[in-house]
Amino acid sequence: MGEIDIRGVMEALPHRFPMLLVDRVEELVVDERIVAIKAVTINEPFFAGHFPGRPIMPGVLIVEALAQAAGILAVESLGLAGSGKLVYFMAIDGAKFRTPVEPGCLLRLEVAFVQKRATVCKFSGRAMLGDKLAAEASFTAMIADAPA
Repeated sequence: MGEIDIRGVMEALPHRFPMLLVDRVEELVVDERIVAIKAVTINEPFFAGHFPGRPIMPGVLIVEALAQAAGILAVESLGLAGSGKLVYFMAIDGAKFRTPVEPGCLLRLEVAFVQKRATVCKFSGRAMLGDKLAAEASFTAMIADAPA
C-alpha cells in the first residue's frame, strides 16, 4: 500500500490532537506490517511536566504511538475504513524502554501482526530512534463498534 500522509492517518484513526501520535506512514504491507513516524516536538503538551529541564516522552505515550500505528495496520488490513469500528487496546506485554525519546527526534514505529482475527489482533512493536531501540512491546487489540 505504501505511504499514507496525515490526512490518511486521520481517516484511519479517530484520535485528534493532543492524542494523535502518528504523523505519517512510510510503509504499510497489508496483513503484515507498518512503519510509521511520530515527529516529537517541544510543543507536545506532556513536555511541560515530563520533565521540566529534561523533557522526555513518557513511555506510556510511546506504547500508545505503537498502538495507533497498529490500529492503522488493522483498519487497512481488515477493510474497516469508514465502517465506524474502533480498535481498542486490550493488553500490553513485555514493554521495555531502552533509550529516552526527546524533542527533535523522529520516532520510527515498526509494528507487525503476530496474530490476526476478525475481532482480536496481536502485534509486536518497536519504537526506533535511527538505529537505536527506544522501546518495544507486544500488545493485543480488539475490534468493536464505537460506543453509542
